[in-house]
Amino acid sequence: MDKYESLRELLATCDDDFQKAKGGNKAAGTRVRKVLQEVRNTAAELRKEILEFRAAAEHVG
Repeated sequence: MDKYESLRELLATCDDDFQKAKGGNKAAGTRVRKVLQEVRNTAAELRKEILEFRAAAEHVG
């Protein structure tokens, strides 16, 4: 579940920038959007892993 931890870390890293973006800082908004794209990609990879775990469990059981 390394992908899950990666998701948690990504979200934690953009907290300060998110607050700055809410205040109108355009550069911070750009950084948040970049992190959110990484979150999206990582979430998709995690989803694939979970489906693989499920398929392996169904195959064994």
